[in-house]
Amino acid sequence: MKGFDLLAIFANPEFAKMLWHGVQLTFVVAIGSWLLAMTLAVVLLAVRLTPSAIARRAVMAYVSYHRNVPTLVQLMLWYFGIASLLPGALQGWLSEHSAEAVFAVIALGLCQAAYFSEDLRSGLRAVPPGQAEAARALGHSYIGAMRHVLMPQAVRNAIPALVNHSVSLFKNSSLAMAIGVAELTHAVKEIENQSFRTFETYLIATLMYLGFSLLIMFGGAALARRARIAGAR
Repeated sequence: MKGFDLLAIFANPEFAKMLWHGVQLTFVVAIGSWLLAMTLAVVLLAVRLTPSAIARRAVMAYVSYHRNVPTLVQLMLWYFGIASLLPGALQGWLSEHSAEAVFAVIALGLCQAAYFSEDLRSGLRAVPPGQAEAARALGHSYIGAMRHVLMPQAVRNAIPALVNHSVSLFKNSSLAMAIGVAELTHAVKEIENQSFRTFETYLIATLMYLGFSLLIMFGGAALARRARIAGAR
C-alpha cells in the first residue's frame, strides 16, 4: 500500500501541468457562463417588467424549466442533443474550437440566468416604491430611472444571493466533465487513474474547490460591505 504523499502529485511535471490546465479551463467555463448568465438575467428581468402578459409568462416558463431540470441533464441535452441539430459546417467548426467547453458555457450560463434573474427581481422588489417616483420627478425616463436609480439599488440588495449562486455556478462547472471538458475534476480523475493515489488526488481537488469558493465568498462579502457603505453616504 502506498503511503500518503501529496508531493508525489505536485512533483510530477505531467500531473502538475494537468492540474494547471484543469484550473484554467475551470475558470474559463465558470467566468464565461457567469457573464452569459448575468447578461441574460438582466434581459429576462427587463422582459418580465414589460406590460405584456405573454412575455412575462414566457420568462416564467424559462425560469421554471431551468430551475427544475437538473443541470447535468441540461448539459447533456446541449452537447448530445442540440449540437446534433446544427449544420454540419458549424459542428465541424465547433469540434475544432473546444465544442465541449463552448456547450458547457452555454448550458451553465442559460441555467444560471434563471437564478440570477430571480435574485435581481427580488432585489428590485426590495427597492422602496418612492425611489421610482423620485426618479421620475427628477426628469428621468423609465429606462433612465431603471438604469441610474432602481437597478443599482436592486443589484446592491441582491448581492448576497448573487454571490451564493455564483459559488454554485463555480462548483457546477465540475459537471462539465460529463461531456468531456478537461476542467479540474476531469484532470484529477485522469491523475488518479495514472497515479493510483485516490486520496491525494481527490484531497487536492477538495482543497482547490474549497479555496476558490471561499475566495468568491470573501470577495462577495467585501463587495457587499462596500455597497452598504456607499448606500449610507
